[in-house]
Amino acid sequence: MEFQARVEEWLRYDRNKVTRKEVTEIWEEGNSVELRNRFGKRMSFGTAGLRATMGAGYTRINDLTVIQTTQGLAVYLIETFGKKEVVERGVVVGFDTRHNSERFAQLVAAVLIGKDIPVSLFSHYVPTPYTAYAVKKLKAIAGVMITASHNPKEDNGYKLYWCNAAQILSPHDKAISEAIVANLEPWSWSWDTSSIPTSPLISDPYADISRAYNTELASIGSHFITNRSIPPEVVYTPMHGVGTLFVQLAMTAMSLPLFTLVPEQSEPDPDFPTVNFPNPEEGKAALDIATKTADEKGIPLILANDPDADRLAVAEKEPGEAWHVFSGNDLGALFAWWALKNYRHNNKTDLSNVYMVSTAVSSQIIRSMALKEGFKFEETLTGFKWMGNKYLELTAAGNDVIFVYEEAIGFMYGGIVYDKDGISASVVIREMAAWLYEKESTLSQQLQEIYDTYGYHLSRTSYFLCYQPETIIKIFTRLRKDGEYPKTCGSYKVLNVRDVTVGYDSSRGDKKCIHPLTPKSEMITFYLENNCTITLRTSGTEPKIKYYGEIIKEPGIGTKDKLIEILLETLNFCTEDFLQPKANNLIHQEK
Repeated sequence: MEFQARVEEWLRYDRNKVTRKEVTEIWEEGNSVELRNRFGKRMSFGTAGLRATMGAGYTRINDLTVIQTTQGLAVYLIETFGKKEVVERGVVVGFDTRHNSERFAQLVAAVLIGKDIPVSLFSHYVPTPYTAYAVKKLKAIAGVMITASHNPKEDNGYKLYWCNAAQILSPHDKAISEAIVANLEPWSWSWDTSSIPTSPLISDPYADISRAYNTELASIGSHFITNRSIPPEVVYTPMHGVGTLFVQLAMTAMSLPLFTLVPEQSEPDPDFPTVNFPNPEEGKAALDIATKTADEKGIPLILANDPDADRLAVAEKEPGEAWHVFSGNDLGALFAWWALKNYRHNNKTDLSNVYMVSTAVSSQIIRSMALKEGFKFEETLTGFKWMGNKYLELTAAGNDVIFVYEEAIGFMYGGIVYDKDGISASVVIREMAAWLYEKESTLSQQLQEIYDTYGYHLSRTSYFLCYQPETIIKIFTRLRKDGEYPKTCGSYKVLNVRDVTVGYDSSRGDKKCIHPLTPKSEMITFYLENNCTITLRTSGTEPKIKYYGEIIKEPGIGTKDKLIEILLETLNFCTEDFLQPKANNLIHQEK
């Protein structure tokens, strides 16, 4: 029978009674569809590590695949750095509060100490930024964070930080994948977690890292705020994740008042019972309970982290009853303005070596600010694996990188962590709001001032769910048409096309894209005659086709309502014509 060899191999290797039983029952039922789903193709280890549904099989996150992944990682680390350096520097391991996260972290540690590799294993759940920070602070050779971030409750993941405390880039992912496949059989010690409490190779970095992180966080606070206890009050939700304790510690470190919690969501709960998706990026629907709490208390500001606290969403009460949920691009503009204001306040007027960094699908607002103010702007591909490494590259060359962000509510302020950090972002936005409210302004009013100064940068982002990989291939193959990309989008001409997947850019003389190729993911950008830019791309961690639209107008030209109308019309043309959602059975997610 098909997959018999893989099932037999699994049953030889797996010692977890639950997943063994799961596989045995599927095999005895002869369920070929489920066998193909579980054993048809192994999870590929990418630059984001692993993220998948928990359960039995090589396509799922489970005890065995965590062990196999860690064995491959251990072998690759030793091959790359040599046993001496790996043993001297060790590996950091952290975990969140999802189902099985602590168990998986212990298995990671068990595999590594069996290879004589010291492990700094957090004794307590932590936000993802703490693990990234620990790699930096402890000068570890690598870091593993067990988390699926904002994914559904059924998922978990294995996120890897390299020796520079940033996410890995290719070709490390490919080499680690090869090492995993070459070391599939569990080593004799890999299942044994019993020695972890007493092993001299295990240390707990929790207290030291928490103290050091918050000390460093306090050092990036604004120097022109005289009274940090002033309004506005804030409602905070961790979305049933880890954030409450760590944002409280951060607020205290910055001498900021604590917040009002959303009681239904304040404690860790791996089932995320009050939200369909534990992702504050989903907008008003995800913040429904938080807005009710804020309305009951008369509080004008809401901060929300995702479950591993590496992202931040913000909402502000508008005049009347409505709440405004800021987009990631809106928040990026506010953070950029604040970073520049603070940099200048510190008597640093020369901006010739000052940089901000963002991604190819984020708003061009920072580019516009850079052109007017005189600092420099760098654009990378999507994801903090690119931006974190770009930050390190620029700072190593003697530059000051004062802000990094992506539109998916990911912010890196102050360089404490070389990845997105929802903890530091929470306290910085709280500090910013305190300064603005003292001057009888608001975040929304300041955002309008930014757009009045640098031009409207209106953006809209959403996505379609697509669970069939072959459908995604069909959609993007049709768009390329052997190099003949669409010439129009609705009634508007397409002026230029950039296809990062194949390395093509029609706007350049040599037709070559300046960004690295991404052959494992899809990303095409269309530049239209109505000054709209539309990007279609697949997610690296979820079954999504995302779309991004932005329209830019100079200050004083065109009304906001008219620009929104043009942008929405263009996005509708693009998604209907290019993605054909009905024909391809795509599920649209309104945000």
